[in-house]
Amino acid sequence: MCADRCGRRMVTLGFTNQTVPEGQHICYLFNDDAERQDVICRFMESGLSANEKVIYVVDTMTPEELASDLESLGVNLRSHGDALTLANASSVYCPTGRFDRGTMLDRVRDEYLQGIEEDYAGVRGASEMSWCLDGGCFEESSLMEYEAELNNLVEYYPMTLCCQYDTRRFDGNMIMNMLAIHPMIIVKGQLVKNPCYLGPEQFLKEYRARAIG
Repeated sequence: MCADRCGRRMVTLGFTNQTVPEGQHICYLFNDDAERQDVICRFMESGLSANEKVIYVVDTMTPEELASDLESLGVNLRSHGDALTLANASSVYCPTGRFDRGTMLDRVRDEYLQGIEEDYAGVRGASEMSWCLDGGCFEESSLMEYEAELNNLVEYYPMTLCCQYDTRRFDGNMIMNMLAIHPMIIVKGQLVKNPCYLGPEQFLKEYRARAIG
């Protein structure tokens, strides 16, 4: 089952009063752990409240910390049953020990389709991306292609995604690449349209040209 852009639901993201069409690909660049936890927990809580399937990929924040923060917002996790899935980053992104772009894109698509098949109103996910600081499990070009191609995937399988990058840990080159890839960004807890966004085709063309050069 695929949704076209005209038929998308308008959703709330929890940390802002704005509503946006489902299927956003958002980059959260943060350097404040307390702010990050508040923003992400509100993002997750609003999805659960809207009867969405919600997936959180854990790396630095533990499942227990996330559950505690959600409950502090008044979320009764027991009442949501299987709607919330917590998964370890290494098992999601590198189940064989190496990151594979195609396998991961298929997984995102399948998560969306499964959620809709299970009669959820939609699907949203948030991922901690510090797993990729371990250079032994991925090639940078594969991650860049994956992040860029997610923009095309959510056009047809409108899963609302938030990729979290800690600016204290990633270098400037990686941050600039992420800004070029994501059409929406969170800045100091506010969602804004990204003026640096290039679109997947233009970004990949320029990225590959830089690699060759």
